Amino acid sequence: MKAVLDFLDNQKISYDLVEHEPVHTIEDMEKLGLLDKGYVCKNLFLRNANGKIHYLICCHHGKNIKLDELREKIGSSKLSFASAERLEKYLKLEAGCVSPFGILNDESKSVIAVFDEDLKNEKRAGFHPNINTATLYLDFQNILSIIENHGNQYLFVKF
Repeated sequence: MKAVLDFLDNQKISYDLVEHEPVHTIEDMEKLGLLDKGYVCKNLFLRNANGKIHYLICCHHGKNIKLDELREKIGSSKLSFASAERLEKYLKLEAGCVSPFGILNDESKSVIAVFDEDLKNEKRAGFHPNINTATLYLDFQNILSIIENHGNQYLFVKF
């Protein structure tokens, strides 16, 4: 978390930080009232059929993601959840801590971020700062700038 906060502070990106007990599901976040504080996203780390392409998926916590439909929208082969080993290798994260801030750890710049179109104008989007004991709320355009400046590809789809 410190690395993410230091990065945001160095970039002069404003945010609100809410520290809390560890959360592993959206239901855990709901119990703590975190869903009422902004547009909280669920984040998934997926891979294509041969494991050569990895995707970080971000959409509103209430939306249902159908992998077959998503595969068609992004022009991928069959999608499945990436293993904990792949999550560690590419984003240096543990399960339950997936976040767009993980892109900062993607040394190969190979993970493709896929965002819900509804995020484009969100002024208060909530994401974990690479740990599940805190949630950061910030303007989504800042997340997009972080990914662009890091050099990773991204795209928008309608979920």
